Amino acid sequence: MMKTKTTTWSLIALLVLSGCATMPTGPSVRVLPTPGKSFEQFVAEDSLCRRYAEQQLGMSPQETVNQNTATGAVVGTAIGAGVGAALGAASGNAGAGAAIGGGTGLLFGAASGSEAGRVYGYEAQRRYDNTYVQCMYAKGNQIPGTTRKARRARPYAPPPPPGMYSVPPDYYPAR
Repeated sequence: MMKTKTTTWSLIALLVLSGCATMPTGPSVRVLPTPGKSFEQFVAEDSLCRRYAEQQLGMSPQETVNQNTATGAVVGTAIGAGVGAALGAASGNAGAGAAIGGGTGLLFGAASGSEAGRVYGYEAQRRYDNTYVQCMYAKGNQIPGTTRKARRARPYAPPPPPGMYSVPPDYYPAR
């Protein structure tokens, strides 16, 4: 009975935490309108490019996170229930083994699915951003970038003239 309560609370905690895995719902890059372009035209182009990027991806980055998390939870539950039933049958209580195995499988499956969703979500966000930037650039908008400062070479300092190499007056070599 105590193990069932612990498993139940663990599952609830995991489901609450897995709901925290979110991705941006739009582009995570900056785009500026070309000077002279009206704000209304810029907003219309932004909306068009957002839809275009989402169509190219097939779904939003957040949907990919949710899909991978749910898939991991379902697969983990099925595997855990199967293993739990097999181990429970060996001890004479297949039903309890399946329940405990299913709960444990859900816990670990949701955790691994959440991680897979997070990784794929970042990749999906990167692809979404690239498509969005290309579309906005094709519409004539400005994409601010980072510039690298050119490294300046250090000015050349010639060596001191011969005979100027001496030791400091308070220097005494160690014996």
